Amino acid sequence: MKIVIAEKPDQAAKLAAPFSFTKKAGYFEVKPNTYFPDGALITWAIGHLCELKAPEEYNPAWKKWTLETLPIIPDRFEYKVTKSKYKQFNIIKGLVKRPDIREIIIGGDAGREGELIIRTILKVCAINKPMKRLWISSLTENAVKNGFSNLLPEEKTRNIYFEALSRSCADWLIGINTSRLYTVLLKRNGVKDVFSIGRVQTPTLALIVKREHEIKNFISETFWEVEAEFNFDGKILKAKWHKNNISRLLEERQAIATANFCINKNVEITSIKKEIKEYSPPLLFNLSTLQATANKVYKFSPQMTLDILQKLYLKGLVSYPRSDSQFLTNEEAKNLPTILEHLSKIDKYKGLLPSPTRSIMNNKRYVNEKKVTDHHAIIVTEQVPNTAKLSTEEEKIYDLVARQVIAAHYNNAIFSYTTIHSLVDKRAEFVSKGKVLMEEGWRMVIHHSKDSAHTDKDELLPLLHENEQGIVTKANVKKGETQPPNRYSEGNLITVMKTAGKHLEDMELEKVLSKTEGLGTEATRAGIIGTLKDRNYIEVKKNQVFATTKGMLLIEALGESILTSPSMTAKWEQRLSEIGEGNASPQAFMEQVKKLADKLILDANELEKEWSFNQNEVEKITANNPYSKKYKKEKTIIGKCILCAGSIIDHGTFYGCSNYKTANCKFSVSKKILRNTITQANVKKLLTNGETSLIKGFKKGEKTFNAHLVWDNIEQKVIFKFNKE
Repeated sequence: MKIVIAEKPDQAAKLAAPFSFTKKAGYFEVKPNTYFPDGALITWAIGHLCELKAPEEYNPAWKKWTLETLPIIPDRFEYKVTKSKYKQFNIIKGLVKRPDIREIIIGGDAGREGELIIRTILKVCAINKPMKRLWISSLTENAVKNGFSNLLPEEKTRNIYFEALSRSCADWLIGINTSRLYTVLLKRNGVKDVFSIGRVQTPTLALIVKREHEIKNFISETFWEVEAEFNFDGKILKAKWHKNNISRLLEERQAIATANFCINKNVEITSIKKEIKEYSPPLLFNLSTLQATANKVYKFSPQMTLDILQKLYLKGLVSYPRSDSQFLTNEEAKNLPTILEHLSKIDKYKGLLPSPTRSIMNNKRYVNEKKVTDHHAIIVTEQVPNTAKLSTEEEKIYDLVARQVIAAHYNNAIFSYTTIHSLVDKRAEFVSKGKVLMEEGWRMVIHHSKDSAHTDKDELLPLLHENEQGIVTKANVKKGETQPPNRYSEGNLITVMKTAGKHLEDMELEKVLSKTEGLGTEATRAGIIGTLKDRNYIEVKKNQVFATTKGMLLIEALGESILTSPSMTAKWEQRLSEIGEGNASPQAFMEQVKKLADKLILDANELEKEWSFNQNEVEKITANNPYSKKYKKEKTIIGKCILCAGSIIDHGTFYGCSNYKTANCKFSVSKKILRNTITQANVKKLLTNGETSLIKGFKKGEKTFNAHLVWDNIEQKVIFKFNKE
């Protein structure tokens, strides 16, 4: 008999769905069929069931944060079972050790992380049985059956396990040592807080802090522009003064003089240039581009988009979510006509289908085997969704993906651009620009694309010809100011992380980061942004990202350290990629990382000599440090967490889950909401009944209202529920 180990419970259910099965405690028992003649067991992990041991579990002396214990380098990295997940681990261990289990099928997500999760469990179980790999990009019934018919030999994906393991251990080594190092050094300099440092999170923070300084140090300059209106026998043309392609004047008196000079003067058309431009439909989505689009259109955070996409994937409605490719293989392209036919049955797409192009099989803009890595672009599957069963947020993300696929089958959008140059009194040059949409093409399908600069209202120019004569009827001076760079939105930040190679001066390293998709991976970027928020390094207000005092001080302390530069990530990703391809040694890589840990400690001691922090900022960080209180009150347990079955604890200012560190549980409820205190009794009701009693007296501005609180799984927070009356 064979056993399949999936990454999550929902995924396991999808793998079992095509077959006749019986549900057991912690697994499904599949009855004999053509795919499994002896039957099979399908069990599941709950994400990372195992984690790397803490320093003190290798050596008790490493528990205390001191400079004398650094660098912390275990002789051998070891994994342990996460405390909150022992029950499921023991179920898996008992199943894989059964004598009738002859073969194990790795059924985690088809990628590095999925490989690491399942193989680590098997390693901790100390099991050594023949293995195969299920590698699929969607969870539809056809994809699952096809995957089980074409299992990969275990050796085929072994190197990506070594790659993921090396990344995990190296990140632990650098993170543990540098976090302790800078926390202790900064404390020695009066900054009493815990400072977390990471290979990806710290260069990302440095980019945010850099933008913060650019905004803070920006000096706005005033300028003036001259705008005029010409009359050519009743045909009105608006124009702007310019000289050598510059329209801004730095002195108001010069602008006023220019405007006064032009009024009632003769004007002549000196040239008319017309240009036709075609804009191709946008590429298909990978995770980063979808996260950026959803943030721009719906203000969804990157993590929220990933969570929704994961749900759609587990429902079999979209392909694998954590893809870094925007291309398809021939195999997927073959299925697109069928997918479009199924989409045409959904009301909102009926007017868009059938599309002008029936197939994109031969279009290399979308179909390119060489540009597909582990997974192809994110597309909808042939499974038609029951929209009544989708949440509003799920419907929005599904719609973005569906429209991107449909748009790929549409023609180019075509614009006509016209530029008219005029000369007033044979001396003052003016320019007028206009555009007309000639063919809507794919813009009929998508209205929020990255080419949105071309979605402005068309500027129609009158029909004129060269050498035509007219009169200047109006000339006005318009004042303006130069603006600082925009703050990053969370969507921008995903893009900035992806293109961090542009911030490198070394061309070779830039190529590496370009090839390996910048800082972080498709799977980790949203989590990195979440970590920066949790560590109080950044704040997000109205979808704008701000660096906090703590975040800015850390980057100031690190100075020109390699920890703030994308170059270290570039070098690591190059070597890790080689490990994944079987062209580099994991052992040699780890030896280099150990040497780097030594060097970073020496560098920090030199940097410390140059530190001189603003005392007000130091006091502010220390005052906000949650670890600085000498005596902590005993915390009250309110009940069981509705997300992970951990304990919900009264932390004084909020109620949170005991598993927030070990299982990254997001359950949290503030004790004060709109000037109303949320009592322990109401939180207990929320945990047991799904909602609180009616709470009276919420105050928003001048308005007072009553409402229940309920937990929203998509938003990962409590929301208001109002009585019908």
